[in-house]
Amino acid sequence: MNQTSATVASASADTTLRQDARVIGLVGLAHGTSHFYHLILAALFPWLRSEFALSYAQLGLLMTVFFVVSGVGQALAGFVVDRVGARRVLFFGVAMLGVSALALALAHSYTALLGGALLAGVGNSVFHPADYTLLNQRVSRARLAHGFSVHGISGNIGWAAAPLFMTTVATVADWRTALACAALLPLAVLAILFANRTALRPNPPAPAAAAGQGGALGFLRLPTVWMCFAFFFLTAVALGGIQAFGPIALAQLYAVSRELATSSYTAYMLASAGGMVVGGFLGAGARRHDRTVALAFAGAAALAVLLGAGWLPGWTVLPLMAAIGFCSGVAGPSRDLMIRAAAPQNATGRVYGVVYSGLDSGLSVGPPLFGAIMDAGHPGWLFYGVALFQLAAIGTAVGVGGSSRAAAPKSV
Repeated sequence: MNQTSATVASASADTTLRQDARVIGLVGLAHGTSHFYHLILAALFPWLRSEFALSYAQLGLLMTVFFVVSGVGQALAGFVVDRVGARRVLFFGVAMLGVSALALALAHSYTALLGGALLAGVGNSVFHPADYTLLNQRVSRARLAHGFSVHGISGNIGWAAAPLFMTTVATVADWRTALACAALLPLAVLAILFANRTALRPNPPAPAAAAGQGGALGFLRLPTVWMCFAFFFLTAVALGGIQAFGPIALAQLYAVSRELATSSYTAYMLASAGGMVVGGFLGAGARRHDRTVALAFAGAAALAVLLGAGWLPGWTVLPLMAAIGFCSGVAGPSRDLMIRAAAPQNATGRVYGVVYSGLDSGLSVGPPLFGAIMDAGHPGWLFYGVALFQLAAIGTAVGVGGSSRAAAPKSV
């Protein structure tokens, strides 16, 4: 009897593991595609600047359009996810990314580039509310921290792959061919997601009465939601500067080659992914996630100041960027667990949509802000700015953690 029960329990555990791994892998694949598209334009800035005679500020505006549209759309997409289900919304977003790349490949003016960036922003807007809703609905609680970790890692892989892929194809062929090749990625991903659509089945939409106290918009009155938004905004401003102009600033500040500067950015993203693996285990075993976030960002900020000073030899650029990325990555899973604790039941899509619109808002501000700094000829200030925004984000993380603990039921 006991042996039979143990066998059944073991089989059930194996089935749950496979199901969790399948969902985490599919959602991670979609998220990596989204992040790849964050940088298809930034990676081509040298070619676009030459082709259209653009300033760094104008190039930064392309990123601003992308992320403003994505941020506004993301807040709205959260409501759509809770209404019609995450799977449909996710499929739409992946398809729109492919359409945007084709539009950009055919652009013959700066206005057309802005239009292509707008379409890409529409596609990108759905991923966080759809992804996190699927993870929360389809992944067992015991593996949720690791699901968040893989989700973040896949995004960083997308960020790391985009510059290498786009610059390689643009160098071998041209920038239009690079964008046309990029359009193939979401088409392939969409086919994989559709073939595995049963694993991504959404929960039935909750009735309006179950949306939480105050109705569908009641969650907007929670201070923790807006502190999470502020946290994402501040960290994203810093990230936007590194993404758009990090390699260019490194090349100017340390007189290193474009290849080494680009490789340093890739090292930043890959090390960040490694940090998220570590952060997944830290998040699964910790309760005070804000402390993990604070320590990780304090380390990243200190290293960014050292990098911006320009005192060290050029060969240190790559390991320093990798160390900054690792520290930033460690904070990722704990950050997502903080948000989960702040989300009311049945409002996951809406909360993640609004909170993660802070990410897009910050990424829309960072490129033009740091582009103006680059136009003024101060590449070192880019890294000082990164450190400043990371330090400011620590205060919001501590505020979120303190508010969540104060609201939690007290054990007797």
